[in-house]
Amino acid sequence: MCRAMEDMRSQTLKEAAISSAKRMLADGILTLEKIAEYAGISLDEVKELKVE
Repeated sequence: MCRAMEDMRSQTLKEAAISSAKRMLADGILTLEKIAEYAGISLDEVKELKVE
């Protein structure tokens, strides 16, 4: 796969993970650590999303 396609795919996956994390944060049931684990993003990223 060409580099541009790989970059687009990575960006799309990252956006989907962030969207999922935002929904989990809104639900308010899971810990920040579990959200990071399930969404596949860092704990710091989840904390930043929570501040937003």
